[in-house]
Amino acid sequence: MKDHRGVALIVASALFMQNLDSAVLATALPSMARDLNEDPARLGAAITAYLVSLTVFIPFSAWIADRFGAKRVFMLAILVFVAASLLCGRAQGLGELVAFRVLQGVGGAMMVPVGRLLLLRGVEKRDMLSAMAWLTMPALLGPVTGPPLGGLLTDLFSWRAVFWINVPIGILGVVLVAWKIPHVAPTRPGPPDVVGLVLTGVALAALMFGLETVGRHVVPGWMSWAGLALGLVAGTLAVRHCRRVPQPAVDLSLFRIATFRDPAVAGSLFRTGAGAVPFLIPIMLQIGFGMSATESGFVSFATALGAFAMKPLVRPLLKRTGFRAALLANGVLAAAGIAALALLTPAWPGIAIFLLLAAGGLARSLQFTALNTLAFADVPTERMSRATALYGTLQQLTPALGVVLATTTLEASLALHGRDGLAVADFSTGFLVAAVVVLASIPLHARLAPDAGAEVSGHRR
Repeated sequence: MKDHRGVALIVASALFMQNLDSAVLATALPSMARDLNEDPARLGAAITAYLVSLTVFIPFSAWIADRFGAKRVFMLAILVFVAASLLCGRAQGLGELVAFRVLQGVGGAMMVPVGRLLLLRGVEKRDMLSAMAWLTMPALLGPVTGPPLGGLLTDLFSWRAVFWINVPIGILGVVLVAWKIPHVAPTRPGPPDVVGLVLTGVALAALMFGLETVGRHVVPGWMSWAGLALGLVAGTLAVRHCRRVPQPAVDLSLFRIATFRDPAVAGSLFRTGAGAVPFLIPIMLQIGFGMSATESGFVSFATALGAFAMKPLVRPLLKRTGFRAALLANGVLAAAGIAALALLTPAWPGIAIFLLLAAGGLARSLQFTALNTLAFADVPTERMSRATALYGTLQQLTPALGVVLATTTLEASLALHGRDGLAVADFSTGFLVAAVVVLASIPLHARLAPDAGAEVSGHRR
């Protein structure tokens, strides 16, 4: 690929829109709860529904991109995402909001992995780290601008405005894709593994339904446990099926590649713990510290600012240390940064909170970039579509689990202390639990070879 930077920047417009959407929604959550007369913890369902929808439909993206052409599918996915955003802004209750977020997730499921596939299929190994940096740096503008923008829109207009800003971004993205990205001819991937896709989708949807509703009194208790049981049974059947068929919906043989297996397994633990943090911070600042949505946004965007500042440093750091050493050492720093958030109280100066959040963003950004690049370092080009679909599924499932982890911890802390409303101590418990989950991922990286991914990082012992 001659211009991997240009393609990466265009694909990043879709990532920017998706990341901006998530960031502004988290900031607007307390206002949405008041307007819709819902508990803020229950409104986590609006975030989780989108992430679950992403997770369920991403496995379809590999076959659809091959069958109809990656560029065409990418453009259609952006349009679906924009249309669903408009509907979310018109929702009159939690049920409608969740339904429209599911539709939005369908667009996102085709948008991000197919966009990444457009880039990775044409980039050489030596340019992969550079391409991923160009892909993620503009995308990080979403989390950087999201919290303050979400706060301003919520305070000046309403929470509904946070969905409408996707419209001009999406239209610009479609124009750039049509203009600058070369046409990708469809292939003949053969018939889709319908059984595998159905089993995988049922398993993911049922498990997330059970995890999101168990113990919350949103639905009868038996429905939550039935969802968990159905998810486990369907998941077991899906694994058995995908191991037997020649062209499975989920290519589990990719786990035989060590540099894919580590980001997929250890990275999932890390992303689950880290995924709780963006949900906890804005709610803590507004409910626990009494900040407005705007104030909360301008403080919490420090996390993304730190992440953005790390991106130019990733390549020289990985070239010096290699993937294995970086993941081990930086994983400890990332866990410590999350645990330190448990020390926050309303007495802390705003600048001190800002600096602590920025430092945590630095560490988590390095870990995310290293994991996301290493995952594709040794994947053959002909298997890249299946790898992006499987890894994309795990990438979206784990933040959903992070939100479930956060909301479950908050409600458990409330019940344990016998309080009616959330207090600062409940958020401290949430951060400590998230840090433990992140810490659990670190020993798994020790199984990597010291020179793992050296062709991509440039590290030589």
